[in-house]
Amino acid sequence: MTLSPLIVAALFMGLFGSPHCLGMCGGLVTAFGLSMQEVSPLKKRGLIATYHFSRLLSYAFLGLIAGLIGTTALAPLMDGNNVPRLLLGLVLVLIGLSMLGWASFNKLEKFGMAMWQKLSPLRQKVFPINTFPKAFFAGLLWGFLPCGLVYSALLMAAVSPNIATSALLMFAFGLGTVPMLVATQETVGWLQRQIGRFRLRQLNGVIMILSGLAVMALPLIMQNLHGNHQGHQSHQPSHSQAHGHEHADATTGEHANSNEHIKHDASMTHSESMHHDEPMN
Repeated sequence: MTLSPLIVAALFMGLFGSPHCLGMCGGLVTAFGLSMQEVSPLKKRGLIATYHFSRLLSYAFLGLIAGLIGTTALAPLMDGNNVPRLLLGLVLVLIGLSMLGWASFNKLEKFGMAMWQKLSPLRQKVFPINTFPKAFFAGLLWGFLPCGLVYSALLMAAVSPNIATSALLMFAFGLGTVPMLVATQETVGWLQRQIGRFRLRQLNGVIMILSGLAVMALPLIMQNLHGNHQGHQSHQPSHSQAHGHEHADATTGEHANSNEHIKHDASMTHSESMHHDEPMN
């Protein structure tokens, strides 16, 4: 699976999984909004853009760490084999299942909650969010909010081919969550209805499962095709072999013709010799 499809998958994962984000992030967004009541509307929009951008940077940093751990821990298993593709395919299948309702990744939120509680003193220092440095720092902290959807995206980042791709995947994932989190109350309701009406989350889950199965099956298919191709070639003479046989046949023919000429010349010589040796009457 090339880089572009992975980025698109991460983006759609964030977009169609964002209704889940409202459960965890909705309260935080509300608290941020209440802390910005004293600022002008223009500055408020700038502050919102700032903390969302720094949140994406936080996701990218987490992706970088996940990619570093993944490439280091899995490096012995990824030398000249299909293990990277198999792992990526398996992760895509697991993420697809989670988007269909399998709540295994959500259980990881309990582990992340302990770290989130330890960040409480730092979180208190960003309120009220009335300056851009505070907004930037608030977004960085927001990236560590426990979320099963984020953890599933981090798992995809961990099996990515390199750490740069891991960071880019997490940035794209975070970008997909932005529309739901910056929308007004009316727009949020409309987005939720559209995602639920067309079952976009479930559809994306099915697509990710099929993509994961395809990624895992592709090496086996290619290996079988390559084996059949080699077997077919082994039963056919190569061009050089055929050319060699043709050259050998031509050479044999030339030797045969040469021998015929030699025999013919020898016969003529013997006949002439006998003719000269006959006595004259």
